[in-house]
Amino acid sequence: MFEKILIANRGEIACRVIKTAQKMGIKTVAVYSDADRNALHVKMADEAVYIGPPPAAESYIVIDKIMAAIKETGAEAVHPGYGFLSENPKFAEALEAAGIAFIGPPVGAIKAMGDKITSKKLAEEAGVSTVPGHMGLIEDADEAVTISRQVGYPVMIKASAGGGGKGMRIAWNDDEAREGFQSSKNEAAASFGDDRIFIEKFITQPRHIEIQVLGDKHGNCIYLNERECSIQRRQQKVIEEAPSPFLTPETRAKMGAEAVALSKAVDYCSAGTVEFIVDSEQNFYFLEMNTRLQVEHPVTELITGIDLVEQMILVAAGEKLALKQSDIGINGWAMESRVYAEDPYRNFLPSIGRLTRYRPPAEVQGRVRNDTGVFEGGEISMFYDPMIAKLCTWAPDRTTAIADMRQALDRFELEGIGHNLPFLSAVMDHPRFISGDITTAFIAEEYPDGFKGATLPESVLKQLAAGASAMMRVAEIRAAQVSGRLDNHERHVGEDFVISLAGQDFAIKIEADHDGSTVSFADGSQLRVASSWKPGEGLARIDISGEMVVAKVQPIAGGYRMRHRGADLKVIIRTPRLFELSKHMLEKTAPDTSKLLLCPMPGLVVSLNVAVGDEVQEGQALCTVEAMKMENVLRAEKKAVVAKINAAPGDSMAVDAVIMEFE
Repeated sequence: MFEKILIANRGEIACRVIKTAQKMGIKTVAVYSDADRNALHVKMADEAVYIGPPPAAESYIVIDKIMAAIKETGAEAVHPGYGFLSENPKFAEALEAAGIAFIGPPVGAIKAMGDKITSKKLAEEAGVSTVPGHMGLIEDADEAVTISRQVGYPVMIKASAGGGGKGMRIAWNDDEAREGFQSSKNEAAASFGDDRIFIEKFITQPRHIEIQVLGDKHGNCIYLNERECSIQRRQQKVIEEAPSPFLTPETRAKMGAEAVALSKAVDYCSAGTVEFIVDSEQNFYFLEMNTRLQVEHPVTELITGIDLVEQMILVAAGEKLALKQSDIGINGWAMESRVYAEDPYRNFLPSIGRLTRYRPPAEVQGRVRNDTGVFEGGEISMFYDPMIAKLCTWAPDRTTAIADMRQALDRFELEGIGHNLPFLSAVMDHPRFISGDITTAFIAEEYPDGFKGATLPESVLKQLAAGASAMMRVAEIRAAQVSGRLDNHERHVGEDFVISLAGQDFAIKIEADHDGSTVSFADGSQLRVASSWKPGEGLARIDISGEMVVAKVQPIAGGYRMRHRGADLKVIIRTPRLFELSKHMLEKTAPDTSKLLLCPMPGLVVSLNVAVGDEVQEGQALCTVEAMKMENVLRAEKKAVVAKINAAPGDSMAVDAVIMEFE
């Protein structure tokens, strides 16, 4: 067995690999760029080697720098994680030439499956169903349009060497095919150093289901069931689960058999994933094979009890699989929510900055798991993927796994940057998700205008109103004690209030005793409230008539900001007299930005599509901004004339910086 391995990656996946290596008694080496000098994976590893500036093209994907780090530390093997060099055959070849074990598949398998065009041809030869499309390379946008017409819209434009949603666009017409081709080509070149593009038919109402495979160097290969990854946004997975709520045992067996057949066709060893697109009739088609560890591998580990990283290390060391297909079962249900540094209220645009508060829910062995690579006080950089953590739950059944995920998300404290926790909570409460009636179009269909926050039922609003009133009473008593105005806890503080939130006003009466408070509403209903919350705590756990309600709270003028189950609420607490007077207050109006193009996230201006004096039409592309390895095309919201341009290609822009002005 290896004594020391180097992890050629960063963030949560580097931390994940280090944990298993430590469990196996193997020493670890981390690599880091300037941006990651104080990163968690650097702190966790036994050794760490500096490899260069923040851009991945100058550090993490420079093969010579990784090879130098291996030589410097005497590492015997390398785990590549995912992304970066994980599917780069040149890196695997360099390791092989240096006599260093690659904790991944052989070079031939990487080459065959890493190229989507070649992999589809091999899949067809192995008897695997494939999506109709154009298998050859595409030279320019005009050819992309011609091929798209032949295949038939809608089409998927994809980077041949891509992965992780990078270099992928859906086109429904000629204009989108032309634009999508160029954007995909640019992203592919920036992310993978390979700008080859191909086109295939986009299947409507699809589900994205993948099969986990595991093979050794002795010809053995098995599959470890499936993962459903249909909750996606811009081809980037957001929520995954295992098993799928859709597949029958028969379809699972067929998909598994085809995945194994394809793996054996390329002499695959190590962990890998065969991705399929599945239609409403359970017809399935091969998409691609990822010759690496998948981001969402924890859900498979939770339902099988198998540590995939451990298996990868054992296989790389030459050991035979100790598992047979008959050993693989399905134990319970697992959910994974990807926590991203992106603002759901700004169309999920990337967010960067310092994590002023990072308190994930407590991990519970086998029930709650949080794979992360950050810590409180750390920085989220613009140079890398926006993932903060992967929050997972396991339960005996899907309903309970979802319920546990709701509670875990409620308890996840994250401040300082924009993040998608509210959106994840909203999905967990969505009736369509709960029923399992999902496709890859779920987010686009259910949130066509973006995410504006969840709408909570009145029963939940009343719970929050009752909780806020009890919190207010605790805060009032504390303030009176500190000021010296209150020597006796039983001193009367106030009973009648109006709680305003989410456009509703609840007149309440709060009566306190030794064990909590009784909150009475104008309609005659009552809620019993008990909590150990103290002023200054960011998380309130409140027992409301026997139900535990958890909300993130912050004091604001006149009340609290309360975040719960995807809703971000301003809760104002007033006496009846102040409530009546508040009706006469003027509302503050927002500034007019209708004649400005604001940069929606921190990023780099890639290109400008217009000039001063140009008349632009609604929907016309104005410029492209790159952030966290993704290109974002900014478009005109209405017909206008460009009056001034304040940026140039190559400029780094802050969020809400004015890119251009209109007449």
